[in-house]
Amino acid sequence: MSNRIPEEVIEEIRSKADIVDVVGEYVQLTKRGRNWFGLCPFHGESTPSFSVTADKQIFHCFGCGAGGNAITFLMDIENISFQEALSKLGERSGIEVDVHTSHDAKGTAQAKNDDPLILMHEFAADMYHHILLNTEEGQAALDYLENRGFTQEIIEKYRIGWALPEWNYMETALRRKGYDDEQLEASGLAIKREKSDGWFDRFRGRIMFPIMNDNGKAIAFSGRVLEQTKQEAKYLNSPESPIFQKSQVLYNVHLARGPIRKNRKIVLFEGFMDVIAAGKAGIDNALATMGTALTAQHIRQMKRFAQEVIVCFDGDDAGWEAAKRAAAPLEDAGFKLGIAVLPNGMDPDDFVRQNGADAFRDQVIGKPQTFIAFAMMHARRHKNFQYENDLLQYIQEVLQLLAGKSSPIERDLYIKQLSAETKLSEEAILQQYRRLESRSIERNRPKAAETIPKAPKREQKKITSLHRAERLLFAHALADPAVMEKIAREVEAIPFVSEEFQALYVQLLGFYEEWEKADFHKFLETLSDPELRKLVMETTLVERDPEHPEEEIADCLKHLQKHRIEQQISLKIQQSKEAEKQHDLKRALLLAQEVIALRKSL
Repeated sequence: MSNRIPEEVIEEIRSKADIVDVVGEYVQLTKRGRNWFGLCPFHGESTPSFSVTADKQIFHCFGCGAGGNAITFLMDIENISFQEALSKLGERSGIEVDVHTSHDAKGTAQAKNDDPLILMHEFAADMYHHILLNTEEGQAALDYLENRGFTQEIIEKYRIGWALPEWNYMETALRRKGYDDEQLEASGLAIKREKSDGWFDRFRGRIMFPIMNDNGKAIAFSGRVLEQTKQEAKYLNSPESPIFQKSQVLYNVHLARGPIRKNRKIVLFEGFMDVIAAGKAGIDNALATMGTALTAQHIRQMKRFAQEVIVCFDGDDAGWEAAKRAAAPLEDAGFKLGIAVLPNGMDPDDFVRQNGADAFRDQVIGKPQTFIAFAMMHARRHKNFQYENDLLQYIQEVLQLLAGKSSPIERDLYIKQLSAETKLSEEAILQQYRRLESRSIERNRPKAAETIPKAPKREQKKITSLHRAERLLFAHALADPAVMEKIAREVEAIPFVSEEFQALYVQLLGFYEEWEKADFHKFLETLSDPELRKLVMETTLVERDPEHPEEEIADCLKHLQKHRIEQQISLKIQQSKEAEKQHDLKRALLLAQEVIALRKSL
């Protein structure tokens, strides 16, 4: 690894990266004593067992065993290579790291395909942006945007541009950059003609809004016409590609991550134009889905740096339905949830233009409804309580929502509200609620004791005396290259028994051949296998006897040798039995004598 990146650069980045800040972007940490604790991002848990130690610059989960430093944390959480993690940390410290993206066999993407696609989109974004701001051809689009309240700052912040109304302007420019047919098709920026030779640009005569990845690189576009016609859709979006999957992309993460981190709060909108409208109003912690329903991947991404979400979708019927669909999984995921309600069918841009930025921040985003209050408002829409069916349906919808999902205080509060709205007694509503709740409990109750599904438990590895000996011996070797040299010189074969420690032993031998001194962080970064990194972290927590290290090492070696002899005894006993079955008495006798000799050696 260090052959590609100078060691002094790696060391500088490592020294400037504060692990509390790095992990804090993904995990909500709380300080207890000298360490920081939070919920582990690598396995599901409800009680924090994930610890970050600032003075040692390491993290460790006592639940799943994950551990490492700032660099390996990024490698694991983002599933990226050492070089990519180093580049990300370098950006934080203002240190440029020139690396070529590479991925292992499992990788998150196909680097040889993806890198050109990102470069193509970056080139296109820069060209569109330049045409809008600096050419006569872009003036009409620029005037339109300025009339819509887009300032120069907003245009530059979101890299808004203009696609010329020509058939193959971008295709020609990309070919001049050296991109071929396969890359043009994969990018989605150009489309091959069906009935004749040649290609044409996907985006023509449209205001261009680039979609960025988490690193602020363009990966897709949405193009808006100046004047909508029956022949043209108002918006035209990039197709999905190896670098752009709508189910995984949230708009504006690269700009909003910092503001979100300050108060652990996200304002979630339905589309990217709403985010830009919110940006005009000074709301910087805004994200949006890309024309798709909220997915589990979106929620996991938001979980990394927020604990509260305010959902703000359009105020029309479709917006209310979408807000309810988005709110339910967010509520289930454990977010503190609020629903910001827009009046009279408005979208965020309409509201800001009519009422001003202060009103949007204070009256809409600043005063969200709780999930249950919003759901009651949703259930109440288009119902006339003069009709018995509407009245009963409303009560049923609200009580079903409350059953099993509300605290006793919430239940009493909303039952009082239902009583006031419907003019029915609290007692009658409460009785109906209890019926629904008992039915819910009955439906969810297993039919018989033997059918009760046991909660999945993480398999706990049994800590044997063998594992303790291997762990302690490797801890000594990791802390002192002289120990490793002595073991390699005095022990003929690999002293470890388990495959994991055998692999680590070989890795450590190679490490000391290159570096000649102990360095836990540097060694950890050479390991691509997360499971081996977990094992190394486990060894760093082992307490070694500082006054009698040689005796401790000797005891470990003896224990491991004893285990190997016991394995040989078991094997030879089995072989002896097999020889007896085959009536090979001579071989059976010989093996029995070897077993006796091995037992004596113990």
